[in-house]
Amino acid sequence: MRRISIFGATGSVGESAFDLLMRAGGAEAYHTVALTGGRNIARLAEMARALRAEIALTAYPELLPELRAALAGSGVEAAAGTEAIAEAGARPSDWALSAIVGAAGLRPGLEVIKRGGLLALANKETLVAAGQLVRDSAAASGARILPVDSEHSAIYQLVDGEKLESVEAITITASGGAFRDWPLEKLASASVAEASCHPNWSMGQRITIDSASMFNKALEVIEAREFFMIAPERVKVLIHPQSIIHAMVSFRDGGSVAHLGMPDMRHAIGYALNWPERRDLPVARLDLAELGGLSFRAPDEIRWPALRLAREVMAAGGAAGAVFNAAKEQALDDFLAGHIGFTGMAEVVEETLSRASALPGFGESPRDIEAVMGWDGEARRLAAAGREG
Repeated sequence: MRRISIFGATGSVGESAFDLLMRAGGAEAYHTVALTGGRNIARLAEMARALRAEIALTAYPELLPELRAALAGSGVEAAAGTEAIAEAGARPSDWALSAIVGAAGLRPGLEVIKRGGLLALANKETLVAAGQLVRDSAAASGARILPVDSEHSAIYQLVDGEKLESVEAITITASGGAFRDWPLEKLASASVAEASCHPNWSMGQRITIDSASMFNKALEVIEAREFFMIAPERVKVLIHPQSIIHAMVSFRDGGSVAHLGMPDMRHAIGYALNWPERRDLPVARLDLAELGGLSFRAPDEIRWPALRLAREVMAAGGAAGAVFNAAKEQALDDFLAGHIGFTGMAEVVEETLSRASALPGFGESPRDIEAVMGWDGEARRLAAAGREG
């Protein structure tokens, strides 16, 4: 029986993974080692009971009594806090899904990699903030990393069996988010509620707002460069409102292949869960005749300055990825709190990168998690100071 863990079980990706596991037999088909979540204790306990997990963990220590009460009599161990979640990553498993949003997903994912496990990676920040460290750790331990972002899963499937040196370009698509057709002059006044409505995907609030600002896609551009080690200028972005083509790979001989499918994260999760096999998945089948047509357009970097900033981050290298990610998270916190406007997020991130670039060691890639988190903390401090001053 395969041993599995899900880090970020109560988020949108975790919920999709839980759905697949239950449809495939649940506790009768999989031995669940660890499930982690945030403040939704009732749902975390429900999942842990259904899958008969060894341990369920919440990121918030003050909620541990509530979690213990919810799990009473189930035989499921309860724990809380970031250190406990990281330690859960070190528990042996055959497959672990990293679906915690933000820098909080770094430590448990790295623990899975350090022990040589298979990591299904939905946490974009892992490679953005610590790409060199992740690659070095995986090479040392023999760990395998499978991408779970729909775009990167598509790329992985498209290049499987191909020589990467034959790839001329990788194109990842973007829906354009909530504001793809808004007049530019309206963006500065966009509200949190307006930014939280995605036209195609059902996701958590933070990632939905990141989609509207295109910071989500900026992270994916950097992630694609780090995962596939392709030159930054060969990673392209294309606005595709229907979200049917998830990625395209163009080869040196002039041919291109694309991955198509209905917008459903269960495809990418299921591909990683069943790899190297392909098994039936409960996703809608594509009917191109019913769709009638697909549309595309080039991204406007005035509307979405996050894409320009991603190029600058890749050019800078070193600690720029860790700074970029942390500044983006701080800026999003400030937008949610009403401290800055929608377009102010990109301004905060750009200013933070500029200030951080003058600090000693900025041009060096962080070599351990302490260095990554050090830059993370410094970037958040700079971003908060820039907003206040």
